[in-house]
Amino acid sequence: MRELLTVHLVGDVLFVEAVAYPGEGKLQITGQLGDVMKESAAAALSYVRSLDGQLVPPEWFEEHDIHVHVPAGAIPKDGPSAGVTMATAIASRVTGRPVRSDTAMTGEVTLTGMVLPIGGLKEKALAAQRAGINRLIIPRRNERDIDDIPAPLRRKMKFTLVDTVGEVLDAALQKRPQRSRASKPG
Repeated sequence: MRELLTVHLVGDVLFVEAVAYPGEGKLQITGQLGDVMKESAAAALSYVRSLDGQLVPPEWFEEHDIHVHVPAGAIPKDGPSAGVTMATAIASRVTGRPVRSDTAMTGEVTLTGMVLPIGGLKEKALAAQRAGINRLIIPRRNERDIDDIPAPLRRKMKFTLVDTVGEVLDAALQKRPQRSRASKPG
């Protein structure tokens, strides 16, 4: 299942997938990724794990492995800008909360959950628009780069500015479905 989109430095849209399965807390990363992108996936998992029970009970990670995959395996990929996407894919998988299908995102993630700026915002916005995505989560420190995007495209896009991965998760993950009283047993 494709979890969400990120827009890569050269302005291509990349999908990031994450699955969890019984295991002992290991991370597997595939998709012909370079060292920087592998480090981003490791940092993303470390951040999500550091939430210490806020998303899932801490023992959940002791009982599951995570596999992050970026399809188009024949194409080499690298760079830190998919960090927030990987963190969101992992958080989506461990919580069961789907990612909004109308959203792409970009940003480097730190171990403390800060979202760092990226390069090439104009190209990334163009790639998202070509893919039919008009909602883009970006680092707040890239706000000034929005002016570089052509005005007609800028008017069609909704930019969500973030400083932390927590803000990314709030903006990207769908809310948990509410159970109605009528559907509860008893």
